[in-house]
Amino acid sequence: MIFDTHTHLNVDNFAGREAEEIEKAREFGVTKLNIVGFDTQTIAQSLVLSASYDNLYSTIGWHPTEAGSYTSEIEAMIVQNLANPKVIALGEIGLDYHWMEDPKDVQEAVFRRQIQLSKTHDLPFVVHTRDAITDTYDIIKSEGVGPRGGIMHSFSGTYEEAMQFLDLGMMISFSGVVTFKKAIDLQEAATKLPLDKILVETDAPYLAPMPFRGRENTPAYTKFVVEKIAELRGLTPETVAQATYDNALRIFRIAP
Repeated sequence: MIFDTHTHLNVDNFAGREAEEIEKAREFGVTKLNIVGFDTQTIAQSLVLSASYDNLYSTIGWHPTEAGSYTSEIEAMIVQNLANPKVIALGEIGLDYHWMEDPKDVQEAVFRRQIQLSKTHDLPFVVHTRDAITDTYDIIKSEGVGPRGGIMHSFSGTYEEAMQFLDLGMMISFSGVVTFKKAIDLQEAATKLPLDKILVETDAPYLAPMPFRGRENTPAYTKFVVEKIAELRGLTPETVAQATYDNALRIFRIAP
């Protein structure tokens, strides 16, 4: 059993073939999917999908590239839906200095606010960080991680950086990037981090793992992330699959 803890089956790429992708994932051993909504449209579709399938769950929040459009009305919509029992986390939230759609101070304010909401509503939060890892760390450290913890989604930093986030109470999630030949620092992190502190994901349709790099990603390909981590750690894929599955159930409070 494999848990794809971060996928975007709710985007237009998959429109009309969601059932096909869910079945393909099952055939690859991927039995649970967390569908992440990051703006109005994808939040709505995430909630539709998680309501339609027992093995699908929702994470909802406001992406840093959308920070400039965050309003009290948007917050009210998010908060209203956090009460949905299929919503298991708040996210993805954070900082994105690569695209820089909004100034740093705007992104920071929305990031901080949503961390606060996650703690108020007793949910873990899911973090997107791109070209902003130091500021991301400083903000999480400043705000504090609640008892439900948080997840560094599609982590791309070093082992030392990963350990700093673990010390704050976060977990580290690996995507297909860990399979890339030049991702040496990331592979070191995947090798050395405590097995009970890591998760696996696809971020589909983005970041397809080897041997599909450059093509559309799909939840089924979480299998290849598991296999790479197993190879790096000298473990069986079944061991890594079970450990990361159990880790996901624990942080999301999903009954076995």
